[in-house]
Amino acid sequence: MSELPVVVIGAGPQGLAAAAHLVERGEDVVVVERGQGAASAVSEWGHVRLFSAWPELTDAAARRLLEPTGWSAPASGYPTGAEWVSDYLAPLAGALGGRIRYATTVTGVARQGRDKVVDAGRKSSPFVVHTVDADGVESRILARAVVDASGTWGTPNPAGADGFPAVGERAASDLISYRIPADVAALAGEHVVVIGAGHSATHAVLRLSELARRAPGTRVTWLLRRGSAANVFGGGSGDELPERAALGARARKVIDAGVVELVTGFRVAEFRAGGDGMTICAEDGREVAAVGRVFALTGFRPDSGILRELRIDLDTSLEAVAGIAAEIDPNIHSCGSVSATGARELAQPELGLFIVGAKSYGRAPTFLALTGYEQVRSVAAHLAGDHEAAARTELVLPDTGVCGGSGDFGEADGARCCAAPSVLQIGRIPFPSPEPARSLTLETS
Repeated sequence: MSELPVVVIGAGPQGLAAAAHLVERGEDVVVVERGQGAASAVSEWGHVRLFSAWPELTDAAARRLLEPTGWSAPASGYPTGAEWVSDYLAPLAGALGGRIRYATTVTGVARQGRDKVVDAGRKSSPFVVHTVDADGVESRILARAVVDASGTWGTPNPAGADGFPAVGERAASDLISYRIPADVAALAGEHVVVIGAGHSATHAVLRLSELARRAPGTRVTWLLRRGSAANVFGGGSGDELPERAALGARARKVIDAGVVELVTGFRVAEFRAGGDGMTICAEDGREVAAVGRVFALTGFRPDSGILRELRIDLDTSLEAVAGIAAEIDPNIHSCGSVSATGARELAQPELGLFIVGAKSYGRAPTFLALTGYEQVRSVAAHLAGDHEAAARTELVLPDTGVCGGSGDFGEADGARCCAAPSVLQIGRIPFPSPEPARSLTLETS
């Protein structure tokens, strides 16, 4: 199978970085992207400013690929999503050129001629990546390995607190958005509700608070499932991501000023239509009435449907790759205290398949671009047969005094906190290698 390419699913930050590492190592790679251009998901939240600075948002192999073109890495500042695309991701996609197939959707991945049940000849059979393009033309790409970097953007969590849409949530879909608003001017004079405790929800609340200050009669209510807002406001002076700390500080100010009403311990059970707007009902019977618009920003979950004919191992609670679940559990870790993970931890029962990036984290909200870049560096090294490089890592992560998890809904002080040193040096145990490295690469593909 050595003549077959590695197929990367998704031309987002991690998918493009994976391709850059593979190209640098002389590997043939095909990137399949459903959008019309690179990083189409990032473009959808292009109006949002990242809390990671430029040096944390570019990958080393990508920089090495881009520099001969005259591109130079932005040295400082906090880009918006649109700036991340225009100043880095789009140029990187341009450097990768014809290796990327745009407007092409992966509909499934399997082993050639074998469904999930068949054992015989499985390891020696190539992967088959099923695709359909914008014109509806179906195709198949044979691959020696597959790197799924398709992310989670397409599958936002519902507002319902039990993981399913709340009663009436589907019926009220024209009044509920699962994206951070870019322009809120049309909501002047409305009662707007934001549901969620993460950075997306905080961004939305701050944007709406500006509207509330300008437009009399505009009311903003922020609903949190957790019993305390303590961890919503960031790690303060202990947070090594200053933009994230500033975001939390700004949120605290609008709450303290009474511009936004904060309601804690509110687990949504039902949306009820009425003449004066929606009523949102909680599991404990509380209600928020006369609601004109809702932003449900409760995180994302992976969609593993395209991998249903492959043998994969996901954690039963997080839906993350099982090998990394204990290291990223948001009930224990913040994004600054997760460990570096690479090819060994990301390996699947289906040899040659790797799930990377946000999708590898499942429902855990602790993913950072830096951790994804380290993942794909290690995976690319492994696929190229360099198992020493795949096993080695030195990853510097920003420390934080705040955890990303929800903790116990009944805890008065919110989630548990577990800060870690900001420099993590982890030596990984290499894959068992009874054969020469290159032979093992072919075996695992």
